[in-house]
Amino acid sequence: MSLPSFARIVIIGGGVIGTSIAYHLAAAGVSDVVLLERGELGSGSTCKAAGGVRTQFSDTVNIQIAARSMAAYSRFHLDHGQEIDLRTVGYLFLLSRPDDVTAFEQNVALQNSLGIPTRMVDPDEAKRLSPLIDTEGLLAAAYSPQDGHCTPESVVLGYATAARRRGARLFTRCTVTGIQLAGGEIRAVDTDRGSIATNTVICAAGAWSAAVGEMVGVDLPVLPYRRQIIFTGPVDATIPAPFTIDFATAYYFRREGRGLLIGMSDPDVRPGFSTTPTDDWLPRLTAAVRERTPGLMDVGLSGGWAGLYEVTPDHNALIGESTTVSRFLYAAGFSGHGFMQAPAVGEVVSDLVLGCEPCIDIGSLHADRFRGEVPRTEFAYV
Repeated sequence: MSLPSFARIVIIGGGVIGTSIAYHLAAAGVSDVVLLERGELGSGSTCKAAGGVRTQFSDTVNIQIAARSMAAYSRFHLDHGQEIDLRTVGYLFLLSRPDDVTAFEQNVALQNSLGIPTRMVDPDEAKRLSPLIDTEGLLAAAYSPQDGHCTPESVVLGYATAARRRGARLFTRCTVTGIQLAGGEIRAVDTDRGSIATNTVICAAGAWSAAVGEMVGVDLPVLPYRRQIIFTGPVDATIPAPFTIDFATAYYFRREGRGLLIGMSDPDVRPGFSTTPTDDWLPRLTAAVRERTPGLMDVGLSGGWAGLYEVTPDHNALIGESTTVSRFLYAAGFSGHGFMQAPAVGEVVSDLVLGCEPCIDIGSLHADRFRGEVPRTEFAYV
């Protein structure tokens, strides 16, 4: 399929954020929506995600985005005819530092005020919820029974299929090489397959968003960081395993097939686009596994992968429209939270494009926030 010569809206990036935006625009009746993806749909960060979906955030806007997204995921198979393997097994944050306990108590109070059924639990209850853990050193935990995980590839497929049914055109293996401007207005998007005349561009390029912003002179402060996941051999299927995070070390695990998916943020990793797996993080991971889930030390490993987090200075997303370039919008920098927030973000960006009042007030997520005071930092957890 050849590129059109014109599109009303061009979306750059074919991950879960881009396909969600394409679907919501097409569902709103917008014609001539074109999405450009340089690889295959979801081949950037999305399909390397851990698949977690949760509502446990530390400020109102992120909680609202997450809650609206969780509701969309819960009815995804009905709305789009696509099974996404949603498992509401719960999310459990293990807390071993007094300051973290205080912070999570405040977060839970805010979440409860917004209708989220999270609760603080003691170490004994944490052990009942997630029997694989050792509670030595634990002070408390935070738990939400409605959270869980689903399959990123299936979500991308569902949104892409639904968007195409409504007339959106999605092009893969198409690399954006530039954006033409005239007088602060967008004129066209250049690609390695030709140019598309347009006056509206949405950047949903994930870890590559800064480069897209540079094409129009808009600062999108997003840095890529490698994050790695490995899989274990079989683990007794009768043992409950909610999505469990040891907050002090960032070690986490959840069920995946007959075994577990496990991962851990590496504070020593440098920014970069490499997704080649390394062994650098394994000593730290091994120490965390030995301390928090010692019973897993004898479980074998069966592969894994590396992907990219798209991280902003305050670990909050960038969502909004440029104040310097007309009709340049962006949804990027989710810092590990893009998959869990994608449904609501697609809806919000569609509202912005159409000039409607967004379903959620995302004013605090505008990229210009970094010109003033340092914004409040969202907890950088999975």
